Amino acid sequence: MSAATEREFLLSNAEFDEIRRLVREHTGIALSDSKRELVYSRLVRRLRRLSLRSFAEYIALLGQADEVELEEFTNAITTNLTSFFREGHHFEFLADTVLPALEKRNAGTRRLRIWSAGCSTGEEPYSIAVTLQEAMARFRGWDVRILATDLDSNVVAQAQAGEYKAERFEKVTSARRDRWFDATHSGTFVANAALKSLITFRQLNLMHPWPFRGPFDVVFCRNVVIYFDKETQRGLFDRIAEMQRDADHLFIGHSESLFKVCDRYQLIGKTIYRKVR
Repeated sequence: MSAATEREFLLSNAEFDEIRRLVREHTGIALSDSKRELVYSRLVRRLRRLSLRSFAEYIALLGQADEVELEEFTNAITTNLTSFFREGHHFEFLADTVLPALEKRNAGTRRLRIWSAGCSTGEEPYSIAVTLQEAMARFRGWDVRILATDLDSNVVAQAQAGEYKAERFEKVTSARRDRWFDATHSGTFVANAALKSLITFRQLNLMHPWPFRGPFDVVFCRNVVIYFDKETQRGLFDRIAEMQRDADHLFIGHSESLFKVCDRYQLIGKTIYRKVR
């Protein structure tokens, strides 16, 4: 008996192609043929939850532009892998190079804005917030804010709660963790008020219009565009560039590059860019 006939539901080639089209339309992600198993495993849970009999019925439901289910659909497809101080050289560069430069450049406005675009469950924006708080002597009396956004509304809710199991802090010293996160009776750790005061969490689809104007001194857009095609990447980074001024900084993921994607930034370090036009 084949794997297909053993399965609870059949996912035909036509249905898989239509799901890929919908994913591309709603998230910008271009799924390859190799993602068929991922699509099946992620979406079969929705079919069961909705008591549907086939992927055809599910596609029909999505075609009705059901906003609730479209949100569940995008949440199911997107991947959220992150950790505190992931790619630690970015946070070292932020602390040692970017923040001292911004202290001088923005002295007149005393304003600092950072965007975590693709914040997942919050480890990235809280890592940024820790870095800022540890440098806050420079910015006492300043208007300092971090905007943290993600497509997946479920992980945005988790990030806003700011509660994490102890194993999530494997890259963080216990002294640093205990300074910025409060232990609970259940053994988890919750971001303290000083960190939370810096961050605004919002659900945001990067493919849709953005309800803000910037400018952002620093943008973290890491491991967001891995599954975007080049055309989508070009459009996204051009829009990000419009949100930044010359000499502002952009951090991207370790497997990403702006080579032949966007010429408005200059590479100045390992996946660290400075806007030049």
